Amino acid sequence: MEDIMITIGNKRIGSNEPTFITFEAGPTHSGLESAKRLVKHASDVGGDAIKFQIFDADRLVEDKMQLFTYQKLIDRKTNELETVEEPLYDILKRRCLNNNEWLELKAYCDDIGMAFFSTVGFEEDIELLIKMNCDSIKIASADINYFPLIKKSAETGMSIQLDTGMATLAEIEMAIDVVRQTGNENIIIHHCPSGYPARLESINLNVIRTLKQMFDYPIAFSDHTPGREMDLVAVAMGVNMVEKTITEDRMTPSVEHVMSLEPHEMQDFVLSIRNMEIALGNGRRSMSGEEKIKRNAVRRSLFLQEPAKKGQKLRNCKIEFRRPGFGIAPDRFEELLDAELSDDLPAGHMLSLPNLIWTQ
Repeated sequence: MEDIMITIGNKRIGSNEPTFITFEAGPTHSGLESAKRLVKHASDVGGDAIKFQIFDADRLVEDKMQLFTYQKLIDRKTNELETVEEPLYDILKRRCLNNNEWLELKAYCDDIGMAFFSTVGFEEDIELLIKMNCDSIKIASADINYFPLIKKSAETGMSIQLDTGMATLAEIEMAIDVVRQTGNENIIIHHCPSGYPARLESINLNVIRTLKQMFDYPIAFSDHTPGREMDLVAVAMGVNMVEKTITEDRMTPSVEHVMSLEPHEMQDFVLSIRNMEIALGNGRRSMSGEEKIKRNAVRRSLFLQEPAKKGQKLRNCKIEFRRPGFGIAPDRFEELLDAELSDDLPAGHMLSLPNLIWTQ
């Protein structure tokens, strides 16, 4: 079966296509205007999509005092971190917008040509994404077994992105089956290491190879580490999409800011991925005309060490193999041993085919 190709707007996601770059702003915006600024930053550097998170914190979190542990940056020079505990409800409440604000934000994305993705918290949120004419719905890692939500999302016909952090391969297969049973094959599977930021020991990039072997769908990498190194490795391993969290300020005291890109880092992030794609090439051995000329300049040709007469066979000439390689190549020497010189030639002459007369 051929790899499945996903189309988002005028972009294609899949094999032999440029890496689709999604910037995640869901956990790091602080309201509508902040969200718009992050969208603009993502657009300015050539991002393909921006992602948010739509949910009702009051419904989602039953225990309003349930604590969540994360790290925040307290010193830029030393990258010193501090572990923080805060009620999960308070964290989530900061990133909630009302429906009118989401509609305004989506219209803004449309105006500047950015695809808008969102994670959803409840089935009712899917109706809002339909109203906004969204391209894709993302299912959070925590909801990989929330089949009613996955089924309703898939029934929209939108592309379904499945986060798979802390999910077994069997759970991933079951979630994919739920999507496919609706007739929806527009599936993107995310390798999403857990942690904010993720520990090196938990990243396990080789899972990307496993997912690519198991499934014909595009594979994505949702990065939870600072910097861009892990994203570049993921691209080299063949992911079709990367998702990277962005922030206006990494020192913001809230979850995920510490591992996010700031605006001044985003352009280099995109350029590094595009440069990696160029360097990876297409897997075929091919050379430009310029490369062939450079190659021949350092290869060798047949040169006469002594003067030779017209009619003298090549095997009776004193030959040396010297640079450059613009004459007869050494690998043809044995083939042409019985060829005769067409003219008298001086010592130091670089032999070329017009200098020889031979019958094959």
